[in-house]
Amino acid sequence: MEITAAVVAEIGGEFSLDKVSLDAPAADEVLVEIAGVGLCHTDLAVKEGHLPFPLPGVFGHEGSGVVVEVGSAVTKVRKGDKVALSFNSCGRCRQCKKAAPAYCHEFMAFNFSGARPDGTSALSIAGTAVGGNFFGQSSLGTHAIAHERNVVKVSDLAPLTLVGPLGCGIQTGAGAVLNSLDCEAGSSLVVLGGGSVGLSAVLAAVVRELTVIIVVEPLQARRDLALSLGATHAIDPADGPLSGQIRSIIPGGVDYAVDTTAIVPVLEQTLLSLAPHATLGILGVPADPTSALSVNLIQAQVLGVTITAIVEGDSDPDTFIPELLELHQAGRFPFEKLITTMPFARINEAVAAQHRGEAVKIVLVHE
Repeated sequence: MEITAAVVAEIGGEFSLDKVSLDAPAADEVLVEIAGVGLCHTDLAVKEGHLPFPLPGVFGHEGSGVVVEVGSAVTKVRKGDKVALSFNSCGRCRQCKKAAPAYCHEFMAFNFSGARPDGTSALSIAGTAVGGNFFGQSSLGTHAIAHERNVVKVSDLAPLTLVGPLGCGIQTGAGAVLNSLDCEAGSSLVVLGGGSVGLSAVLAAVVRELTVIIVVEPLQARRDLALSLGATHAIDPADGPLSGQIRSIIPGGVDYAVDTTAIVPVLEQTLLSLAPHATLGILGVPADPTSALSVNLIQAQVLGVTITAIVEGDSDPDTFIPELLELHQAGRFPFEKLITTMPFARINEAVAAQHRGEAVKIVLVHE
């Protein structure tokens, strides 16, 4: 079938809305008509060449929509089901069998290769293959081919247009608190960065009933939003060294830290802000892939700190996305407050607006 998709032709290029041919679903694939797709930092990082992907290509990995057709071997969903799309995984390796698909041994191949596992692409222009299968979906289009493993059926009560970001950014931030760090009620947390991932961590911290939730964010509007979502403190990094600001709030240091910035000086200041036996979770994608964090070994040993890297919030989307939607239905996880919708045709305007900080999470919708 012919679809309209946002194609990037070269590193650093803008999105171009082009007519693209989309194959019918293979045996284990699902054809989804896209209702909404989140614009994620990872899409833009790949567009700028910070992560590998073949171009021209179609990104998009926070899609949601309605199943149009399923392959002959698919039993998980059927035509007409409402679904959220998440990252892909092999289902065979040790981590997948342990319900830890975010650490699939073939994660890069299944999400960044630009092709299906058999090497083909479901997308082409004038007979020439286009990079696709981004996070198993390439959902920046009117339709997408996903795989049985990375579609998650959602309730008819779910806000279908908005649920796509649960498949990546929102589940990453919330999962960091609820899964990876498993923050204890009554403990303290600092969140570095007030974007969609960081603010999702705040929402999860409120669910987990943490008593001190500090957000570090340079934009006043996002600091205000963080406080409205349940953060107890919001500080501007321009007001002085982070460690001093954080310890003025909680002198003994914080129990948990979630970093979404991947900025080395921010991480170094965060290490100086930790309490004994604290844990720092690293979520951000650095602009420079060679970035490295230097750790004072004596300090780390004396405090007994743990530094852990987190992918997708240690989530199994099949179970975690429904859990987040149940919390949302109960009024305890209002993720819609993070989202601004814009027409899909205005994707380049959306990129610019998100870059300027005018929106936390933009979801592109088809008119």
